[in-house]
Formats: sequence, structure tokens, C-alpha cells
Amino acid sequence: MSAALPAVGTSALLERLTTFVPDDFINTRWPVLPRRGPRWRFSAAQLWRVHLLALLSGGRSFNSIQRSLSEQRSLRRFAHLPNERTIPDVRMLHEFRQRIGVSGFRAINDYLSGQVLQSAPLREKTVALIDATDLPARTQDKKKRAGTGVPRGPRWERGH
Repeated sequence: MSAALPAVGTSALLERLTTFVPDDFINTRWPVLPRRGPRWRFSAAQLWRVHLLALLSGGRSFNSIQRSLSEQRSLRRFAHLPNERTIPDVRMLHEFRQRIGVSGFRAINDYLSGQVLQSAPLREKTVALIDATDLPARTQDKKKRAGTGVPRGPRWERGH
């Protein structure tokens, strides 16, 4: 097995990565709830694979991914979608994200990390994986301000 992966957005990358997706884990953890009506129901693994396509295909939005699914057979094959007429819409993807939440995506990530670490050829050296999802963002309100606590500038320019 070569170390280099195919380029992002290619069908070769999707074919290479499709075996790593834990469909059974996802479907048993978040089973499809039976609903009334004629609407097509997708499994949790299919919806997660469509979300993964947003990263692997270079799509800029879920609307563009939905359009691409109806046009490109390799994307539908990766997402295990039977044909171009039965693809999830943006509302279904939104409901799926709400249903599994951040903890669900983190559970899938942890499961995948465990699978990678079990199959990785580890030696005597230590391996560390950094997860930065819990780090606070560097925004203006989080920056430290140097000073003595005395406001600077003329009094008429200071806000209340």
C-alpha cells in the first residue's frame, strides 16, 4: 500500500476511503426511526457519507453536494445511494446533524481513530493525535489587554 493518497475530489480517493467508513457502527448507534409517508428514508450511514463528501469532494456547500450527487455516479456510489432520483435533500441533512449532534460526530471520529490506531504499524515511539475541537477561538473579546486597568484616551472618547 502506498503512503500517498489520491487528490481531493477524485473518484480514486473515494474508492480508497469507502472501506474505512464504519457503516455498521453508525447504523446501530443511530437507527432510522420509522415514519409515515411516502418519503424515501436514508440510513444514518448514508447521510454521514454525504456529509463526508462535503470534505472529500471539495464542495463549498451542501446545496452544491446535492447537485453533484445527481450528476456524478462516483459520489452516489461512495454514499451508497441507488440512483440519481433518490438523494437526500438539504433539510434531511440538517435534521441528521441535529439528531446526532456534536457528540455523535465526535463518537464516529473516536471510533475511526481507534480503528486507525489498531491497524497502524506502531513501534517503540509514541504517537499523539491532536484534537483541537475543544480549543477556544482567538477572537477580539478573548485577547488579553496589557495595562494597569486605567482607561486610556481623553474622558470624552471613553464609552460607558
